[in-house]
Amino acid sequence: MAGKDAKSAAAKGKKKEVKKETGLGLSYKKDENFGEWYSEVVVNGEMIEYYDISGCYILRPWAMSIWEIMQDNRFPLLLASGEKDHIEGFAPEQYMHFDNRSLCLHQYLVLGKEGFDSNAQDLTGFVLANPILGVLKQLKNVIQVAWVTKSGESELEMPIAIRPTSETVMYPYFSKWIRGHRDLPLRLNQWCNVVRWEFSNPTPFIRSREFLWQEGHTAFATKEEADTEVLDILELYRRIYEEFLAVPVIKGKKSFCPKHRRGVQGATSHCLGQNFAKMFEINFENEKGEKAMIGVMIMVHGDDKGLVLPPKVASIQVIVIPVPYKDADTKGIFDACAATVKSLNESGIRAEADFRDNYSPGWKYSHWEMKGVPLRIEIGPKDYANNQVRAVRRDNSAKHDIPMADLVGRVQDMLNNIQQSLFDVAKQKRDACIKVVHTWDEFVEALSQKKMILAPWCDEEAVEKDVKARTKGDMGAAKSLCSPFDQPELSEGTLCFASGKPAKKWTYWGRSY
Repeated sequence: MAGKDAKSAAAKGKKKEVKKETGLGLSYKKDENFGEWYSEVVVNGEMIEYYDISGCYILRPWAMSIWEIMQDNRFPLLLASGEKDHIEGFAPEQYMHFDNRSLCLHQYLVLGKEGFDSNAQDLTGFVLANPILGVLKQLKNVIQVAWVTKSGESELEMPIAIRPTSETVMYPYFSKWIRGHRDLPLRLNQWCNVVRWEFSNPTPFIRSREFLWQEGHTAFATKEEADTEVLDILELYRRIYEEFLAVPVIKGKKSFCPKHRRGVQGATSHCLGQNFAKMFEINFENEKGEKAMIGVMIMVHGDDKGLVLPPKVASIQVIVIPVPYKDADTKGIFDACAATVKSLNESGIRAEADFRDNYSPGWKYSHWEMKGVPLRIEIGPKDYANNQVRAVRRDNSAKHDIPMADLVGRVQDMLNNIQQSLFDVAKQKRDACIKVVHTWDEFVEALSQKKMILAPWCDEEAVEKDVKARTKGDMGAAKSLCSPFDQPELSEGTLCFASGKPAKKWTYWGRSY
C-alpha cells in the first residue's frame, strides 16, 4: 500500500497487469435515504465494521486515527503541555489526567442483587443504603448498566457493573482528595470507553453499546466558580467543533447537523450541585462536561462519494497517486511521488503515496475519495515532464496544477481553504434550515418542512409538554432544542407561539427522533 517502496513498485508496474475493480460507489444517496447512506459510508469508508451483537461495532484504524488526533494534538482538555499552542490562553497544567480506558472495577461497582430491580420506578429505599445506585438513578442510567453475573460456569456472589457512569468511579475518592479550600478547584480530564446496554435504534458513533468518551469532572467551592468554568469550557468545545471538525454550532445544549436537519447533543455540562457531594461526603459542589463528535462530523460533511474529512482531523491530509502510462518513465514518476511525500511530510503535512500495483489509478481515486482524504495529488507523464503535480480537492472536486517549486505553500493554502470552506458550506446549509415563526400555524408548517424553528416561548415546562403531545407522530414529537445565549431582540408584547402567554425568550425547536 502507501508504505511500499517506490522503486519496488515502479519495477513491478511494468510487469504486472493492473487489476480492475468495481463496486466502490455508494448504493444510497444522502438526500434520498439518509439512514442507509450513513450506514454505507461508515462501512465503505473503513470507519467501522458491524458486529454480530446489535449496537456493537468494530472501530477500524481510520476511525481511531481521528479520535487519536483529537486526543493527542487538538482537544482542549488534554494534558499535553503543547496544547496551549493550539488553544490560546488555555493552561493544561490546571487539569489532572484520569485515564480509564480499561475495565474499571472496584468495591463501589460490586452491587448486590438484593433489592435491585431494573424495572423499579422507585429505588429510594435502596439508594439510602447504596450511594452508587443513587448516582445511577439521578443520571437515569440504571437500566442501561451491563452486569457480570458469572465467572465461567460459576455464579458470582455479587454481580459487577461494567463501566457505569464515571461518577461511580471518581467521586468516592473526591472526599479523600478534597480536604479544604486549598485543594480546590479540582479538575479531572478523562478518556475512556463507556458501556450502555439497553437502548433502541443503534447508530455508529451516535448511539452504541460501547463508545469512546471524553469528559471533564471538576469541583469548586462555589456555584459561581462552577458556572464560570462551564462557559469557559463550552467556548473551548465550540472551537473544537467549528475550528477542527468544521461543524457550526449554536452555543447552548445542542450541536446541529444541517443536512440531516436534526439537532445532535454535544459539549453538554451538568451542574450537579451538592447532591452527589453529600452522597459521597464531598463538602464542595461539583460539575461535569461530556462529549461525542465523530458521527456528527460524518453526517455534516459526507456526500454521495463517501466521507469528507476536515484536514485538521484527517490522519492522511494528502494522498499522492502515480498515474503511469504504458510507455511512460514509470520509475521517474514513482520517484517524483516519493519526493512529493517527503517534502510535504517535512513541512508538517500528513501525506502518503499509494504505490500499490494491483489497482488502477481510477480505483485508487475512488478508494481515497470514499475515505474522505482532503486532497489528492496525481503525477502522470505530463506532470512529470512539466515538473508539476495536479491537486484535486475532495470537498468540491476542483483541480489545480501546481509547480513543484510552489508545492508546500500551495498545498498548505489549499488545506486551509478546504477547512474553512467545509465550515462555511455547513453553516450556510444550517442557516437555510432555520425558520423564524411567531404563531402555532407557522410552527406546524415549518415542522412539516423539517426545519429547525426559532420561536418566542413563555419558558413553561407544561407548555413544552403540550407541544410534544400535539406534535407527536411517526416522525417524532417536537421539543425545545436550545435557548441561544445570543438572544434576538424580544419586542414588548411578543407572545409565546404555543400558549399565547407573554414570551420570555427565543428558543430553537425541532423534532425528537
